[in-house]
Amino acid sequence: MALEARLKFVKMYGMKDQHKASKVTILIPAYNEGTVIGSVIDKLLKDLKRTGLEKATVVVINDGSKDNTAQEVRKRSGVTLVSHILNSGAGAAIRTGLSYARDTGADYAVTMDADGQHDSEDVARVVQELVKDNSDIVIGSRLINAEGMPWYRILGNKGLSFFTFTLFGLWVRDSQSGLRGFNRKALERITFHSNNYTYNSELMWRIKQNKLKVKEIPIKAIYSEYSLAKGQSNWEVVHIVRQLLKYRFLEFFNG
Repeated sequence: MALEARLKFVKMYGMKDQHKASKVTILIPAYNEGTVIGSVIDKLLKDLKRTGLEKATVVVINDGSKDNTAQEVRKRSGVTLVSHILNSGAGAAIRTGLSYARDTGADYAVTMDADGQHDSEDVARVVQELVKDNSDIVIGSRLINAEGMPWYRILGNKGLSFFTFTLFGLWVRDSQSGLRGFNRKALERITFHSNNYTYNSELMWRIKQNKLKVKEIPIKAIYSEYSLAKGQSNWEVVHIVRQLLKYRFLEFFNG
């Protein structure tokens, strides 16, 4: 990249020396993503270098994949692979990743999807917002500008965000986003129990309980036939709602 273009990019994303002095960990949960995980990592590493975050630690949490996900990750130098023996669910993979970041002394951790849905340039923007705004949690929202997002995904995500707010009192536009940033305070305080996609809404609950400061920023979601076939479907919303009601009920009566 030419010097002028690089300076323009750095200015755009607000990269400062304090980013280089901070320990940043990027967490990518993956289950049977062997066909795309290599290209996702390659672009991420390129974008991290371009935005001054080349020293960030990239960790793939292989959630018991039955395909060649682990082999593809091992081909990339400088990427850490953490594997579950059995498939445990998206929530369990995120929990493992956040624990890894906390236990290895990360100042900031960012989660992103492995299916190519997230533009890895947005990872730098999330880190920048964590530092600049002093937020505890930064959520990359697809619903601030939902252009290109399928209507049924918009409907499902808005519905779950509203339900999450109704149950737990924390309003965010995109409670189901997989692109999130956590500062050290959040890493030390946040814990959740859900192993499946219910973790997205439970995480909002735990953020509320711990009085953490949340900010949403717009991100670009990249939808392909492949990514649309992955992740949570609207059919799972019913199960998620049932689980959230159960958690709320049990916690209410257990004080």
